[in-house]
Amino acid sequence: MTKSVLVSGGSGGIGAALCRHLSKSGYRPIVGFAHGQGAAAAIAAECGGETLAMDLSNAAAVDNAIAALAKITPDLAGIVLAASPAPKVGPFARIASEDLAEQWQVNVIGPQRLLAALIPAYFKRDRGGFIIGVLSNVMGDMGRTAMSGMGAYAIAKYAMAGMLAVVATDYPWIRVGSVSPSFTETAMLKAFDPRFLELVRARSPFRQPAEVASDIMALITPGAQP
Repeated sequence: MTKSVLVSGGSGGIGAALCRHLSKSGYRPIVGFAHGQGAAAAIAAECGGETLAMDLSNAAAVDNAIAALAKITPDLAGIVLAASPAPKVGPFARIASEDLAEQWQVNVIGPQRLLAALIPAYFKRDRGGFIIGVLSNVMGDMGRTAMSGMGAYAIAKYAMAGMLAVVATDYPWIRVGSVSPSFTETAMLKAFDPRFLELVRARSPFRQPAEVASDIMALITPGAQP
């Protein structure tokens, strides 16, 4: 039986590229979407997958998605959390509560509700499966500070990283991983001033969605070429 992989944000740039890679690697992608139903349907048709309405910002919508998923597939190989609102650019002191709440809902609260239901339903039975989170290099790392101006987005991504760490501890038989791509050529770039993007591009070329998808596939199928 062909195993399915659920991709939240599957109609977006990175999510769509990942669905194509998954299909080529023998998986059936389940294209999760919040608003881009037409784009999700096109990707699913192209990749031999299914669509799943899944608005992570709404608890009832998450519960509906969980119930609908049970009708789509009895077998889930893994989950990739690729959905995220675009960042709102501005200094830390001007982070709006509603922007932080939106980022928190889609990157942390919604995914936690989703995983809490799907881990026992799909992964516990076979003591396997994988969960991959799409983080961001704007978070910084041990040798580099976080990027200024994207506070709510970076804070939520750090929270997602913490959530994934807890999942890895509580369920050591699940393969948990993450990628932290730099600026990538997706529709999310529309949130930025073009002049800012020109300055960033001058320092380093932006990544392509297929490149990030390839990084995710390396975590899903270590040693294999997508």
